[in-house]
Amino acid sequence: MKKVIQITMILAIAALSYFLYESIAKPIRFAEEKARRYEQVIQRLKDIRTAQIVYKDVYGNFTASFDTLIKFIKNDSLPLIRAIGEVPDTLTEAKAVELGLVIRDTIRINVYDSLIRMEDVALGKKYALDSIRFVPFTSSEFQMAIGEIETGSKVKVKVFEVFDTAPFDPEDVMQVGSLVEATNHAGNWE
Repeated sequence: MKKVIQITMILAIAALSYFLYESIAKPIRFAEEKARRYEQVIQRLKDIRTAQIVYKDVYGNFTASFDTLIKFIKNDSLPLIRAIGEVPDTLTEAKAVELGLVIRDTIRINVYDSLIRMEDVALGKKYALDSIRFVPFTSSEFQMAIGEIETGSKVKVKVFEVFDTAPFDPEDVMQVGSLVEATNHAGNWE
C-alpha cells in the first residue's frame, strides 16, 4: 500500500509540475507569437500607409479600394523634379533658375520601384504586392476606409483608416490612420 501511495504522489507531483510549468510558459509563448505576427502586420500596415500617401500626392485624395491601390502601385508613375546645376550662395534658388544657372527637369519614375523596401531587394525577395490587402497569417483582408474630417481649427482634412480584421489578440487591434481624428496617418503602435 505504501508503494501505491508513493507512486500516486510522484504522479501527482509530476502532473502539478507540468501544469505549473504550462501556466507560466503559455503566456510567454503567446507573447512571443504575438510579437512575431504583429511585426509583420505592422510592416504591412506601414506599406499600405506609404502607398496611400503616394496615391494622395498623385491624385489629391486617398482610395478605399485595394484593387485601385494595387493597380496604382503596379502601373502608375510619380513625377520627380530634378535640378541640374548649382545655386551660388549669393542667389536664391528661384533667381538661379531665372538666370538659367539651374534647370528643372521632370521625369517619371515607376511607383512600384520607388516603394519597395531596399532591404528586400538586398535579400533577393520579391514583394508580393497582390497580398498587401491580406492580414499576415490569415486569409482575412484588412478593412480600409476613407473620409474627410474637420479639425478643431476648422480645416477639412482627408483621412484614411486601415485596421486588422483578424487580430491575433482581439484586445490589441492594429490600425493605421483614423476616420475620427487627424493623426497624420499614425499607427496605434507608434
